[in-house]
Amino acid sequence: MRPFLLVLAALLASPALAGEPISPRFNGDPSPHAFKSGYYLYATDDASNSGTYWDSTTWRLYTSKDMKRWADAGAVLDVSVFGWARPDAKAWAPDAAYRDGKYYFYAPVGGDKIGVAVADRPEGPFKDAIGAPLVDKARDANAGDEPIDPQVLIDDDGQAYMVFGTRVPKIVKLGPDMVSLAAPIQNLVVTGFPAADPKKKYGEAPFLHKRKGLYYFSFSTGWPGQIVYATAKTPMGPYAYRGVILDYLKISTNHQAILQDKGRTWFFYHDNLLAGGGDHRRSIAIEPLTYSTDGTIEEVRPKRAAK
Repeated sequence: MRPFLLVLAALLASPALAGEPISPRFNGDPSPHAFKSGYYLYATDDASNSGTYWDSTTWRLYTSKDMKRWADAGAVLDVSVFGWARPDAKAWAPDAAYRDGKYYFYAPVGGDKIGVAVADRPEGPFKDAIGAPLVDKARDANAGDEPIDPQVLIDDDGQAYMVFGTRVPKIVKLGPDMVSLAAPIQNLVVTGFPAADPKKKYGEAPFLHKRKGLYYFSFSTGWPGQIVYATAKTPMGPYAYRGVILDYLKISTNHQAILQDKGRTWFFYHDNLLAGGGDHRRSIAIEPLTYSTDGTIEEVRPKRAAK
């Protein structure tokens, strides 16, 4: 084999390092999950957008057995799955959940609706679960200006919660079927933003996780934004601001997800990491997430391999 082919083969087989892109393909808005058969990472497919806006119409899946080597499993579904959606509707940051043998995919469609699809396997095929939006700005009270960025937490008692939205975070209880709303949509309240920093506010990318009985709500503060977090003793809040997880990046958006598995916690985010990348051509990377003894999250400082 020629030397350059040996080098290429080694690169393709080598594990992703902390702070390095998981794939040579542009992707953003990570939604990672530890399912029985391995790790699954759903993402916005930046490689198929125009390069001037987040206007792709597909969501992509990456899989791994060890959280180091990630395989591109292709487009897991696109907006055409939802017959009520415009064929050119934007496919933005998704999420997924597993319950009772089914995999549920929560998809912001067109910036004003959230759809839900269902499959028997994490890689699909997915089909529209209800034949209508789960959340619709034009239909649902308090859906907000942009019902996007859905993320689902299934609590220890089995109750599922979905957070979503820009500028004002929203939270709603899901029904046991995972495809219906079980209560009115509410505002998720965050208190205690530093008065000295007017940039500290909710922007987008809501994410809920739970650790040792405490609920953590992380989010981006805007465009560009930091990833910050707040905590509460109940999932509905109110949440008290606690600090920064990830500082500003040289990119217009900041979007995170947190995965807990086998006693460790991992922080997923996107950044400008590949040649030709930028605000609309992002790359997902992973860093370990650690906590202090009092439960505060230690700030993530991305590491970059020497070039």
